[in-house]
Amino acid sequence: MPAAAPSEVHADAWATAAAEDLEAERARRRARHGTPPGSAAEEFRKLVDAVAGKLSDLQSPLLGAVAGPAAQQVVRQVVQQAKAAVEPVIERNPDVFDHLAAAGSELLAAYRSAVQDQERRWTARDTPPRDPGDEPGPGERIDLD
Repeated sequence: MPAAAPSEVHADAWATAAAEDLEAERARRRARHGTPPGSAAEEFRKLVDAVAGKLSDLQSPLLGAVAGPAAQQVVRQVVQQAKAAVEPVIERNPDVFDHLAAAGSELLAAYRSAVQDQERRWTARDTPPRDPGDEPGPGERIDLD
């Protein structure tokens, strides 16, 4: 009976080893640098949750003690409605948020480039602008004091 070829016995050994190495590398990076940020959609969801939590906990000293609980209930209701409206958009279009984040980064890079170029032009001048009377001429300056 002929022996099975090594490629037949462990057809996915390379893929398994690569996946294990990749997971080990990810675990090492998480241990060193912490959990990496999620996708833009996940980060937006975290932002919405954080803002909702802060708004729900917000005390309203302007409305007084009587209107305070009623105002808090209204705020909680508005927050829940906003979350209910945002959540389906995030679920249906998670890639949109990644594209918007990338576009925002590109706009910021373009703005920085424009500002840096303008600053370079401003600081590239060798001497500050002079008054017309300060121009050196063929004569000698005489101090009258």
